[in-house]
Order: sequence, then C-alpha cells, then structure tokens
Amino acid sequence: MKKTPLKPFMQEGRIEAGLDEAGRGCLAGPVVVAAVILDPNQPIEGIDDSKKLTADQRTALAQEIKSKAIAWSVSTQSSEVIDKINVLQATFLGMHDCINQLETKPEFLLIDGNRFNPYEGIEHECIIKGDQKLQSIAAASILAKVHRDLIMDELDAEFPNYLWKDNKGYPTPSHRTAVMKYGPTSHHRNTFQIIQKKLSIPLK
Repeated sequence: MKKTPLKPFMQEGRIEAGLDEAGRGCLAGPVVVAAVILDPNQPIEGIDDSKKLTADQRTALAQEIKSKAIAWSVSTQSSEVIDKINVLQATFLGMHDCINQLETKPEFLLIDGNRFNPYEGIEHECIIKGDQKLQSIAAASILAKVHRDLIMDELDAEFPNYLWKDNKGYPTPSHRTAVMKYGPTSHHRNTFQIIQKKLSIPLK
C-alpha cells in the first residue's frame, strides 16, 4: 500500500484518540463508532479515509490497526437507539462508549466532524473532514466501516429483498424501491420521518 499523506498526530508525544463513525446517513442498520490510539513506534502504511479505500484494503488495514494500535474500540448503536434519541445523539453515545472501552486513557480526543458532547476530563477538538487529515481519525473510520459492513452483510441474509450486502443500508435507488415495495423492516429508522424524506428524492 502507498504511504499515507495524512498526519500521524496532531501533537507529537501526546496520547491522542481519533474517533469516527459509519452509517449516520443510512435508512437502515446501526450507526457504528470507533476509536483508535495509534502507536508512534508502529506506523501503518496506507491509512486513509475509508471512503477512498476498497473493501479489501479496508479489511487488511483493519486487521493491522487492531494488531498495532496502542488501543482501539468499537461501539454499535442500533436503529432502536437511533429512533429513541436521534442519530446524532446515538453517535455521541457511541463515541463516549468507545472512550470508556479504551484500555489506555487518551489525553486528547480528535473528533471527525463539527460537533461533539464533551467527555469529562479529556479535552477534544472537532475536525471537519478529519478522516482526510489525521491518521487516527482515518483509522477509526476504517474500523467503523468494516464492522458496520459485516453487520449489514449478516442482516442481508435475513432480509435479502433490500440488497443490504450491496448498499449497506444507504438510500440507493434499489434500496428505496425495495422499501416502497416491501415496507420497512425492524432495522429501518423511523425518527424524523427519515424514510419518507429520503424516499421522496426522485429515483434516477
């Protein structure tokens, strides 16, 4: 894999945890959050925004991240949780859960995006498109994406009409057509009429 152009750390010598999510914009399935503390003594080549990598590249990198990182964690928040507290708050809940799971306590949190509910006792910075700037956030994006894709692949076997193995729960034309034809499942999100809004977008 080519060497990543992303910065390894925002501040060298500090224990930084990068956090990112996968699945916020989906019609179905959970939102998955990951946190990663990279080891400066074990650099990983090829880390990049998960969206810029192939599925095989993400899988290989996820294994390397898990084996070389100082600490990592993943949290899954179900569609039921999303419906109860909304997807943004479910994402924040997942981030706090990830921080709690880390075996090494970070000194600073690097959050992908522009919003976060502060975690008591640890400073943070929100970074727009952070998964394209910092390796730790990109590493978290990879773990979250790989974990969520596996969940959607498993759910696809139970609900094959929705083609989740291909669309991963995102509002693709084929997914939206299936929802209109078969109706929503227990894994579809209903808060704020998200399905109705996304189905109203003209199919191409």
